[in-house]
Amino acid sequence: MSHEALISREGAALVIIDVQEKLFPSIFEKEKVLNNTLKLIQFAKIINMPIVLTEQYPRGLGQTIPEIKEIIPEIKPVEKVEFSCFGSEKFRSLLRDLGAKTLIIAGIETHICVAQTSLEGLSNGYRICVVSDATSSRSLEDKNVALERMRQSGIIVASTEMIIYELLRVAGTQEFREALKLIK
Repeated sequence: MSHEALISREGAALVIIDVQEKLFPSIFEKEKVLNNTLKLIQFAKIINMPIVLTEQYPRGLGQTIPEIKEIIPEIKPVEKVEFSCFGSEKFRSLLRDLGAKTLIIAGIETHICVAQTSLEGLSNGYRICVVSDATSSRSLEDKNVALERMRQSGIIVASTEMIIYELLRVAGTQEFREALKLIK
């Protein structure tokens, strides 16, 4: 049976965009976004999926929030000033080095950096999946409009749990048992 419509872990990378100290406090449903982002990071570690972390102008907007930095201290953020991560040569180079073909995207803000990165990634030949419950904006309207625009452009929009189960594919494995602890 073909699974072409499903996200595959082969060539996939998790991209966490700009979850920073000065941006995060004003985000709509920020605790839900944080909890799901942490689940995605922990799951990526379980299946050995590469993780890319970005920071938008950290001198002005602060660093990645401690809750995320604490569980991935080994990941050095890609600093950028462009809204699209693809404006950063360092980001593009990192994706090439990882052999990434599919980007699973979480972070903030949905209607700015997440949308521009996703749309530009799609234009550059990447398969893009935005995790709807691990991204947000200051307003629900901006988030919803951005998700709809991305969906209309051919970007996959899925929930954290959908992504986890899609990448697992089967129950009964050690990875499944470890992932189940994140979900339940």
